[in-house]
Amino acid sequence: MLDPDEIRKDFPILERTINGRKIVYFDNAASTQKPIQVIEAMEEFMKKHYANVHRGLHTLSQEASQKYEESHEIVAKFINAYSWREVIFVSNTTEAINAIAYGWGLWNLKEGDEIIVTIMDHHSNMLPWRLIAQLKGARVKYVDINNEGYLKYEELEEKISNKTKIVAFPVASNVLGTINEARKIARLAHEVGAIVVADGAQSVPHVPTNVRELEVDFLAFSGHKMLGPTGIGVLWGREDVLEEMKPFKVGGDTIKDVTLDSIVWHDLPWRFEAGTPNIVEAVGLAEAVKYLSRIGMENIRNHEVELVAYTLKRFEELGEELEYYGPRNPHHKTGVIAFNVKDLNHHTTGASLDLFGIAVRTGMHCAHPLHYRLGLKGTVRASYYLYNTFEEIDYFIESLEKIIMLKEKFTREIPTSICTGT
Repeated sequence: MLDPDEIRKDFPILERTINGRKIVYFDNAASTQKPIQVIEAMEEFMKKHYANVHRGLHTLSQEASQKYEESHEIVAKFINAYSWREVIFVSNTTEAINAIAYGWGLWNLKEGDEIIVTIMDHHSNMLPWRLIAQLKGARVKYVDINNEGYLKYEELEEKISNKTKIVAFPVASNVLGTINEARKIARLAHEVGAIVVADGAQSVPHVPTNVRELEVDFLAFSGHKMLGPTGIGVLWGREDVLEEMKPFKVGGDTIKDVTLDSIVWHDLPWRFEAGTPNIVEAVGLAEAVKYLSRIGMENIRNHEVELVAYTLKRFEELGEELEYYGPRNPHHKTGVIAFNVKDLNHHTTGASLDLFGIAVRTGMHCAHPLHYRLGLKGTVRASYYLYNTFEEIDYFIESLEKIIMLKEKFTREIPTSICTGT
């Protein structure tokens, strides 16, 4: 079983105080904190092994190249890829999806083709397809959600046709936490020969991931949301699809040979990793994956389900003063809870919680269409991870009770005008 109290000892930042109170970090859907093992692995690499990869025969370059390539293997095993060659390192989920849009979509879509996305998609899995559709004369169609925050699968079935070339969706919503039925979506798409793009930014860090079972063609996720550093993400793709895809960025290390008349592209995955990569970050990501694997993704998943169930139960004590959104069944969602305090702006709620040392996210969370669909101008988002505890949730609820009791005071002292961003 997962022991969050023991795990917390590995995270130095959790000892910090904010406004005189020990920090409660509930902003994990935006980015997670880093264990000392990841910090030290990156530091040791820079101290003892750093050099550019695939560039030299000297010892440091060989050591760096080996560690960089081993990072691909570690990530591949984590998601049960068929081969490490299917794992491409990019800067983040956003770049991964853009790589698919411009490397596959730009070369394969034509006028009249259709792309299906969902109303709950993060902008990173919506905007690239809208731009590509404009460039190619294709059409984007949207699948709605029901009042409980689940995708309308019957609507998806109605909208998929022989014109559908791409179906893109989040494995889990970054606002509602809803875990979508990836295999069901993939099978519907594959019936008409469409390519399936899964945004795994909110699922891979929290739910056991097996790309073979998902049956999707592409999966994108970020290192910084799973205990790793910023600046590195992963694009996984089926090897046969990647072999047909064009490089999104080209330059150093993407080729075997170049003449003035021809280009011979490099093998997978290197043809998609142009220029000097984020080597140190790859080492950090590999260490983060090792850490998660030691804890066990099933254990992490079960812990988050329990935290969500407990939170929703405690929320009931606040009655009509609080409204929360998305599935009520904790087994159907990740550790993400979006809510609002009645008659209090979401930014004001977030800033008020910060006075208690509680870090949450406020705004539209890069999912504006979803918020408009819900009739909201923004939400407060609490999101959990393996180091969060029931005691923190109790303190969270106590703090919300105080904010609700004194919300007129908080409204005066924390004007909405000081809060910006989405």
